[in-house]
Amino acid sequence: MSNTKVRIYYGQGEGKTSSAIGLCIKEASLGRCVIIIQFLKGKGLEEVKFLNRLEPEIKLFRFEKEEEGYCNLSDEEKNEEKRNIINGFNFAKKVIETRECDLLVLDEVLGLLDLEIISKEELISLIELKEEDFGLILTGQKLPDELISHADVVTEFRTVKENNE
Repeated sequence: MSNTKVRIYYGQGEGKTSSAIGLCIKEASLGRCVIIIQFLKGKGLEEVKFLNRLEPEIKLFRFEKEEEGYCNLSDEEKNEEKRNIINGFNFAKKVIETRECDLLVLDEVLGLLDLEIISKEELISLIELKEEDFGLILTGQKLPDELISHADVVTEFRTVKENNE
C-alpha cells in the first residue's frame, strides 16, 4: 500500500503540494480516509475551494485565521497565528494517535521549523507516533538532515528551467 510510508516533498521548486494532493486523490479513490492540514498558506487559495469539494473523502484543515501568509503579518498578528499553528500541529498529533485517517498530509510543516514555531525534535516525535499502516506526507522548502532518516521516501523539487515569457 502506497500510503503506509513517510514521504517528504521538499525544495524550492513548485509541485510539492500538488504531488501530495495527487497521492491523496489516489488513496481516497481506494476508499481510504485522508486528512490534509495546511500551514503558512494564508487564506483565499483556489486549491482550498477545490479541496473542500472532495469532502468527506479528503478533509482539509487550516488553523490560521489571517488572510495574509504568516511572513506578511505584524508581530502581534504573528503571535496570534503562532498559537493557531501550534493548535494545528497538536491536532495532527491527535489525528495520528487516534487513527482518524489512513493518510495525513502536513503541508508546509517544514516551514514551521524555519520560523522556529516547532522544533525538529517535536516533528520527529510526531513522525514516531505513526504506526506501520499509516501514511504521512510532509512538505516544505528546506529539509533538515536529521529528518531524512525518519522518512521512507524523500523527494526534492527544484526548477531546472523556467521560461518567463
